[in-house]
Amino acid sequence: MASSSAAAATYRCAECGADLNLTAAQLYPEGVYFEAGNKGTLSFSWVDESRLRFAPEDKIRPFFETLNYWGIQRKRTRISCDACGRLLGYVYDDGPPAMDGTGQFGMGPSQVIPRRPRYRIKTKAVTVVNPPATAPYR
Repeated sequence: MASSSAAAATYRCAECGADLNLTAAQLYPEGVYFEAGNKGTLSFSWVDESRLRFAPEDKIRPFFETLNYWGIQRKRTRISCDACGRLLGYVYDDGPPAMDGTGQFGMGPSQVIPRRPRYRIKTKAVTVVNPPATAPYR
């Protein structure tokens, strides 16, 4: 996952400063492909559900996230700060497969295979505490 120096970084709500119990160690590695994209967000593999509020969202209207992730009906879950209620991001079902296998009819991964949740948090909704130290420029 993340390096040990980056693992010290923790994230708080940008609105109220509440500790969200999120660390860089829980981030998916850089470069992991997600069907719903990853622009302007941090993708966590785990979150502390006691510090967040979750609300299902079901909209029937066209949406276009990426070339491969679009549709008419969007079902996702909103993630909000439990302390102040600010929208932090959404839970998507496009994480890594939750089981080993070759997919439907042996043709590779598909949405038929259950996937782990991906907690997609907006970078503007959180602040970093104890950011990793950067090497001095020489």
